[in-house]
Amino acid sequence: MPTTASLVTNAPGAPFTKQQMPLRELGPDSVAIRILYSGICHSDIHQARDEWFEGIFPMVPGHEIVGDVTAVGAAVERFKVGDRVGVGTFVDSCRECEYCLVGRENYCLKGNVQTYNGRHYDESPSFGGYAQDIVVDQNYVLSVPANLDPAAAAPLLCAGITLWSPLKHWKVGPGMRVAILGLGGLGHMGVKFSAALGAETYVLGHSPAKAQDAKEFGAVEYLVTDQVFETHKNFFDVIVNTTSADLNVDGLLSLLRVGGSLLNVGLPGSSQTYDPFSLVTGLKSIAGANTGGIADTQQMLDFCGEHNIVSTIELLDASDPSTIDHAYQRVVGSDVRYRFVIDAKTI
Repeated sequence: MPTTASLVTNAPGAPFTKQQMPLRELGPDSVAIRILYSGICHSDIHQARDEWFEGIFPMVPGHEIVGDVTAVGAAVERFKVGDRVGVGTFVDSCRECEYCLVGRENYCLKGNVQTYNGRHYDESPSFGGYAQDIVVDQNYVLSVPANLDPAAAAPLLCAGITLWSPLKHWKVGPGMRVAILGLGGLGHMGVKFSAALGAETYVLGHSPAKAQDAKEFGAVEYLVTDQVFETHKNFFDVIVNTTSADLNVDGLLSLLRVGGSLLNVGLPGSSQTYDPFSLVTGLKSIAGANTGGIADTQQMLDFCGEHNIVSTIELLDASDPSTIDHAYQRVVGSDVRYRFVIDAKTI
């Protein structure tokens, strides 16, 4: 079996080491990719530390992948050697359920195959993007516009689509007021997309330290959360929560106009509660979204190519694997502006 150099954690919370890990064989429908850059997502940390559910170890995290095609299987028609491509949060799905058939593979009823910390349908474990190579079925590979910086484009494959999907589903555009709650790895992409889609965009945050960044990303104003509940009632059409914090749900609902929606893409550590009166008195909704399907992700990447939108990143040299452990500590401490990306040639 072929192998590839990878950054591996061998137990929950264990430090990263460099190891050769199995690489899937090149089948008729496979695309072999030499990874250039791989983003670090907060969900990588949750899974590497067993904070969500029991993980599969050894684990190679990473589902924000940009690279170049190095080989294709005999049946591959969509890609050729040398193409700039991306891989996101899943690498297969059942292709038969009602959601797969309409391009919502992220909601596959059988359960899609996660890019890492999952199992392929043959029960073999999946290994992700903290590596130099990956082999993926052509139907789950994305084209990355050539004009985009490949390092800064990597987080688009998770952080980007996680914000793009709800903004498009709720038809964010001109004439709407949108608030992005939290200006982190997810939130900063929400601001860029919302503004580019033509919405009047605001940031809700706990500290004004990032106010200038918010405006540079396209926000009209940065609003301090604990000061906004009296000043901006009945103001927003959409609020997108990108944080993992416990929320004043009723307070946020009070900021919505009649018919407005509170959309959750962040995952708090505990259950949230709300008073139903906060909904029924204003035709308001609480909703959520989970990344996006392949077609939506390609649409997002094409939009980014047209508008030159990428993530704001810090690039990591992984020659010393402890760099990843330190980066994880900084992510947990909200000390990154705004997404870490691993330079795969240093693995």
